[in-house]
Amino acid sequence: MTDITHSQTHKDVIVGIAITALISMAALHLSVLGPLAGLFIPLPILFYRFKLGRSLGLLILTAVTLIVTFIVGWNSIGTVAFLFELGLVGLILPEVFEMNMSVEKTVGITTGAVLATGAVMLALYSLLSTTSPWALVSDYLEKSAKLALAMYREMDASEEKIGILARSLDGIVYLVLRIMPAIVIVTTLFVVWSNLLLSRFLLRSKQLFCPDFGRLNQWKAPEPLIWVAIASGGLLLFGHPGIKMLGINGLIVIMTIYFFQGIAIVSFYFEKKQFPKILRAFLYGLIAVQQLLLLVVITVGFFDMWIDFRRTRKVES
Repeated sequence: MTDITHSQTHKDVIVGIAITALISMAALHLSVLGPLAGLFIPLPILFYRFKLGRSLGLLILTAVTLIVTFIVGWNSIGTVAFLFELGLVGLILPEVFEMNMSVEKTVGITTGAVLATGAVMLALYSLLSTTSPWALVSDYLEKSAKLALAMYREMDASEEKIGILARSLDGIVYLVLRIMPAIVIVTTLFVVWSNLLLSRFLLRSKQLFCPDFGRLNQWKAPEPLIWVAIASGGLLLFGHPGIKMLGINGLIVIMTIYFFQGIAIVSFYFEKKQFPKILRAFLYGLIAVQQLLLLVVITVGFFDMWIDFRRTRKVES
């Protein structure tokens, strides 16, 4: 019986490594669907962490990191580190799940832990390479921008469009570099939130532990968050570029949180009106690709505190 158990465990570890490695390579090599594939990297690690335990979950993440490093090479260590950070969500989220905290604390603690780990890794790498973290990120962005320009040329774009993009390259790098804190936080938040939602279905279907967060389509952002949004907006009125950038970074993060609230409202009405699952998937996809709809969802989430679209205050009273 013990031999059978060990054999099944070994099989699960191999399958976990294979699935995670395949998703990681898809995230790297699929041009359009790559970012979408990257969202799923933490999921198999999270599942096998619950099924096999903490140490074997860590083993799967370590093995996948080594495999990806071997395939892409040390020259792409920044990409490997990014994929490692995604996988780390699959290890940290279960730890917070077991604390049985609220959904806000679960997402907040997981996001904070992943960001702190990333900051430590960046600091250590900069010390070893005797280059400041700012210079490392700046150099990585410039290389990525040049690579994007080269790919654009290969797509047989007109010389006029290529020229416009080439002239705008420095400005794009300058802007992205200054809103990089918000981009990193928002990306991590989105990965954590997405995997929290996906893992609920997966863990319950396999009869593994999953905390009960209640009906997430009733979720609301903490009310004091509105003051952070107002303060971030107020910083835009200052003339100092650094203060303005602080305000812009703050607004990007806050608006992402209100996007989650807006999506919860959309999900609430999809459920209330009994929309077919195929139609729901189509509309969610439309929100993801249409910037105008995205802004509408954020606006709905932001004004929900005053309008109360789901009439949750009546239920609470």
